[in-house]
Amino acid sequence: MSGMELALWSFPVLMALIFLRVPIGLSMLVCGFGGAWMVYGQVLPILNQLKQVTYATFSSYSLSVVPLFLLMGQFASIGGMSAALFKAAQAWLGHRRGGVALAAIGACAGLGAICGSSVATAATMGQVALPELRKNGYSGALATGCLAAGGTLGILIPPSIVLVIYAILTEQNIAKLFLAAFIPGILAMIGYMIVVAVYVRVSPGSAGKNEPMPMEERWRETRKVWPVLTLFLVVVGGIYGGIFTPTEGAGIGAAGTGLVAWVNGSMNRAKLREALIGTAVATGMIFMIVLGASVYNTFLALSQLPQQAATIVASSGLSPWAVLSAIIVLYLIMGCFMDSLSMILLTIPIFYPIVSGLDYGIHGEQFAIWFGILVLIAVEVGMITPPVGMNLFVINSIARDIPMSHTFRGAMPFVASDLIRIVILTLFPSITLFALRL
Repeated sequence: MSGMELALWSFPVLMALIFLRVPIGLSMLVCGFGGAWMVYGQVLPILNQLKQVTYATFSSYSLSVVPLFLLMGQFASIGGMSAALFKAAQAWLGHRRGGVALAAIGACAGLGAICGSSVATAATMGQVALPELRKNGYSGALATGCLAAGGTLGILIPPSIVLVIYAILTEQNIAKLFLAAFIPGILAMIGYMIVVAVYVRVSPGSAGKNEPMPMEERWRETRKVWPVLTLFLVVVGGIYGGIFTPTEGAGIGAAGTGLVAWVNGSMNRAKLREALIGTAVATGMIFMIVLGASVYNTFLALSQLPQQAATIVASSGLSPWAVLSAIIVLYLIMGCFMDSLSMILLTIPIFYPIVSGLDYGIHGEQFAIWFGILVLIAVEVGMITPPVGMNLFVINSIARDIPMSHTFRGAMPFVASDLIRIVILTLFPSITLFALRL
């Protein structure tokens, strides 16, 4: 069997292992190891290569940003920043039709500015906002659907762990990717708010009403979110301004959120230990996926699949836009079964060489950034699409009295908003690249 045939057969084997609930990092490691063994015909070269891949992967300075951003999110949750963001947004929006849901989405966007994880944003805001949504008469579908969708803003709005991994895989500038993601992230927030506004008008019984807060109380709640704004400006502004590297920025952000939590009186020894353990567990899970993907991608490189696929696509006569559309659709389908980080690690080494050789009217760094943002949005849609939308399960585990079918139904309008945004950003790359040209 040729290397190309081995690589093609490895995909259904990998999917079978994932469906059997083998951890995806281990699944990719097994497929990569087994495939490379069959290519080489002996195990010793694979063991030597595994040792080198493991060291090269985990000694990467760029990857050190991942646990620091995760720790930053942990400290933000402990420090009550999510609650402060939600209360401030609710103070200004809560009296409007669908206002509490609008406030939840706005708070998710704010938390996303200091938390690089979609699942962490959804879980944190779910605990804060879900009781308020239910108390104010919001239907289970709208309450869980808006929180699951809002959680995706944790990765769409920088800093973003998935963008860090994409930058490492494609050798791009992390700061420029963060900056380019800002406008699409804001568009996502606005799109979700429009969905809520339409939803409560089409289904008036799905949301309750609140009385407006006095102006003095609104400003008092708003003043409590200054640590979030300060940290975002310091971290993202400092990274893009070249004052410090992304890793240094993540370290400063983690230290800053930890200091805020300590000043607020929320941080004690038990909470610190909980944050460190949570960060270690999440980092271990991510790094295991990264290692499995590294071994699997090494096997794919040995099989020559990425190079041959790029050659086949280039000589097929298909238009570049047809190829890009097929890739985005494939991401949307894969998102129903896989998490975003795994998809990025598995597919970018294959897809990026294919699309980078085609003509989309933009080239080099700008193309890589634009394609990265499109991929980021496409894989994040998978976080809220059935049957395995991770955010849907996270929110539903908090709202145990709401049937999963209601959560699925509530998320569908937000998925439609995501699909419209993908089309707009695909047709108009200048929207994504606008911030880079300022």
